[in-house]
Amino acid sequence: MIETFAALAEPNRYRIVELLRSGGRSVNEIGRRLDLNQPQVSKHLRVLKEAGLVDVEPRAQQRVYGLRAKSLRQIHDWLERYRKVWDARFEALDELLVELEGKKEKADDRRKR
Repeated sequence: MIETFAALAEPNRYRIVELLRSGGRSVNEIGRRLDLNQPQVSKHLRVLKEAGLVDVEPRAQQRVYGLRAKSLRQIHDWLERYRKVWDARFEALDELLVELEGKKEKADDRRKR
């Protein structure tokens, strides 16, 4: 999992993953779309492949890279555990804010009398 996050931490690799969301692309197409040269794209794709985020499919003279759903699902599942924790904390914070607002309104009413 750490390798996955480390791979995505680099901005160009993140941009490549975002681009591949809409479907597989060749190295040259990725380079054109993201204004990167071929060696840069190849280097980033190698890191993404090693992290398990992309697969490569040979097509004639090209290699087409696409996202690997299994790795992305693992990230989603891992993040989901933390999302539940944060949701519970935000709900508690909302309740506290409502309680404090009620106390403030009561104090304001007392001052007006």
